[in-house]
Amino acid sequence: MQIKSQKDFVAGLLFSAIGVAFAAGAVTYEVGTGDRMGPGYFPLMLGLILALLGLAVTLTAFDWKGQYRGDGDPIGRIAWKPLICIIAANLVFGVLLVGRPSIGVPSMGLLVAIVALVFIARLGGDQMHWLETAVLAAVLAAGCYLVFIKALNLQMPVWPWFMVE
Repeated sequence: MQIKSQKDFVAGLLFSAIGVAFAAGAVTYEVGTGDRMGPGYFPLMLGLILALLGLAVTLTAFDWKGQYRGDGDPIGRIAWKPLICIIAANLVFGVLLVGRPSIGVPSMGLLVAIVALVFIARLGGDQMHWLETAVLAAVLAAGCYLVFIKALNLQMPVWPWFMVE
């Protein structure tokens, strides 16, 4: 038995590992039963489903019939720039949304946090089109405002701290 796709094999292992870790974290909450679900039920089920999907992807990476002749679908280099930009965008979003007084960052609100998220994440791409990115940021900020603040009535800061005081 030979691995015919290294990409599928590693991706499946990663999916399974993340799913198992998510499910393990979920059991620290009350799980409950199917008819009386606790706060850990939904994350536990999602983690188990992700682990099973990862197992399925891993198994499809093998050549079960022994007919595959070749080197396999190799794993490429890790794309560090997009990886770092996406992680940084999410961290900056969280800090800007509610602020971080311990490091001297006040709350900048939902709209500023979304604009920052879009621009930082876009830096991970090969080409930066400022106008397209600005339009995307504006549309996402408006959409999030309408969905989370107006439709769902979530209580979170929308505007920067200096505009609401």
